[in-house]
Amino acid sequence: MKYLLIICQCVFWFQWMSTTQLCVAENSKPNVVLIMVDDMGYGDPGCYNRSSKIPTPVFDSLAKEGMRFTDAHAPGPLCHLSRYGLLTGTYPFRTDVRKWPKQAVIDPGQTTLATLLGNAGYQTSMVGKWHLGFNEKGYDLPLPGGPTDCGFDSFFGIRASTDIPPYFYIRDDRAVSPPTEMIKENRTEGWSPIQGKFWRAGGIAPDLNLDEVLPRFTHEAIEVIRKHGESEADSPFFLYLAYPAPHTPWLPAEQYLGASKAGLYGDFTTMVDAMVGRVLNALEESGFSKDTLVIVTSDNGPVWYGVDRERFGHDSVGGLRGMKADAWEGGHRMPFLVRWPGHVPAGSVSSQLICFTDVLATLAEIIGVPLNELAGPDSISFLDTLLNGNQDSSRRSLAMQTGSGMWVVRKDQWKLISGLGSGGFSKPSRVKAPVDGPQGQLYDLSNDPAETSNLYLEKPEKVAELKAELERLQSAEQTR
Repeated sequence: MKYLLIICQCVFWFQWMSTTQLCVAENSKPNVVLIMVDDMGYGDPGCYNRSSKIPTPVFDSLAKEGMRFTDAHAPGPLCHLSRYGLLTGTYPFRTDVRKWPKQAVIDPGQTTLATLLGNAGYQTSMVGKWHLGFNEKGYDLPLPGGPTDCGFDSFFGIRASTDIPPYFYIRDDRAVSPPTEMIKENRTEGWSPIQGKFWRAGGIAPDLNLDEVLPRFTHEAIEVIRKHGESEADSPFFLYLAYPAPHTPWLPAEQYLGASKAGLYGDFTTMVDAMVGRVLNALEESGFSKDTLVIVTSDNGPVWYGVDRERFGHDSVGGLRGMKADAWEGGHRMPFLVRWPGHVPAGSVSSQLICFTDVLATLAEIIGVPLNELAGPDSISFLDTLLNGNQDSSRRSLAMQTGSGMWVVRKDQWKLISGLGSGGFSKPSRVKAPVDGPQGQLYDLSNDPAETSNLYLEKPEKVAELKAELERLQSAEQTR
C-alpha cells in the first residue's frame, strides 16, 4: 500500500509538472520575434550540415540554445506561397496567390499571426519583404491590403524581392518615395541568369540602394525593439522580420567578401547570419532575451545547381534533392530553429513533422487564445513538442502545390508527387509519363531522404493511400 501511494504521488507530480509547464507557457505571453530569411537552403547553416562551407555562427548558437527541427516544411516552395501559409495558417492552394503583383492575397478579416497576437494585447510590427500584394492604384496613393490591414500596427519594408521591380520602401501603407527613377537589369558573369548580383530592370525610388536594403531592415528591426524597451510598455511585442536575403541579388558588404568558401552566395548568407545576430543582440541589450520566443527559418530552398555544388564543394540542401520551387525536399524542407529560454530545452533536436502553417495554432496555444473555426484551418499546434520534446501524432500529413501546379502529399514517412520531374527549377521540370511506367513519384523518406528510389510501381497500395489523403486535405475545410 505504501509503494502504491508513492507511485500515485509520483504520477500526480509528473502530471502537475506537465500541466504547470503548459499553463506557464500559455499565460506568460512572451514577446515573439519571427525571422524569415529568403532562399536559404536546409544545408547552409552549419548546425544542419557539418560540411557547410558557409560560416553561420548565429544560426548555430540558436541551435545550441533552443530546438532544431529536422522535418519542418514550407507550405509551398516559393516566396509568396510560403509567406501566405505562415501568416494565415492556411495552405496557399486554398486561395489565388498568383494575384499578388497587383492585388492583396490575404482576405479582409482573415486571421493572421498579427491579428491573433494584436487582439491578445501585443504590439505588432513587421519589417521587410511582404510579397503578398497590395491593392495597387498608383505608388503616390495609399497601398491598402498590406501588413497594416492584416493586423500589424506598423510596417517598414518592400513589396516583394530585391530583384522584382519596382523597388521602393513602404512605411505603413505609403511609399516613402515613389519609384520615379529607372534601373537597368544586372547579371553576373560566371553564374546562371537568376544568380549572382541579378536584378530586373524597372522603376526604383531615389532613396533606395539595393545593397543597403539588408542592413536597413536590420536597423529598422532593432529600432522596433529599442523603442519598445524605452517605452516601458506593459504589453508584449511581436516582430515579424522578413529578410529579402540571401535571395538575389547577392550583395555582400565588403567586410563579408571572402567570408565563406561558397562564392557570392555563401558570403551573402554569412552576412544574413550576422544581421540576425545584431537583432538578437538588441534583444539582449534591451533586456528581452529571457522573455522572448524566437523563431528563425527560411521561406524555401536555395537557387543552387549541381554545377555550383561541384564548383564549391558546398551542398546547399544538405543531402536532399532539388532546390527552390521544386516538389523535391530541397525545395521546401527548411531549417527551423526555436529559442525560448526556460521553456524550450537547449540543444534539443526534433524530428516531428511540422509546417509553417502550424505557427498560428502554436502561438494561439501559448497565449491561451482558442482559434475560431474559420481561423488557420491547416494549423496544428506543436507546443507539446517545444516544451516536452514529444513526437506529436496530430500532424501526420501535409499537402502542397508547386508554382507549376504539381501536387505533393506527405503522410508519415511516405511522400507522393503527382507527376514526374522536379515540378520547379531543377531540370527537367516535367517529364511525360510513359504508358507502362510510373505516373508519379513515391518515396520512403525514412530510408531515402534524397529521393533516389521511386517506389511508385512497387507499392500501388501506398500510392492509393496517399492519393486518398491528398484528396482529403484538398477538400478539408478544417484539418486540425
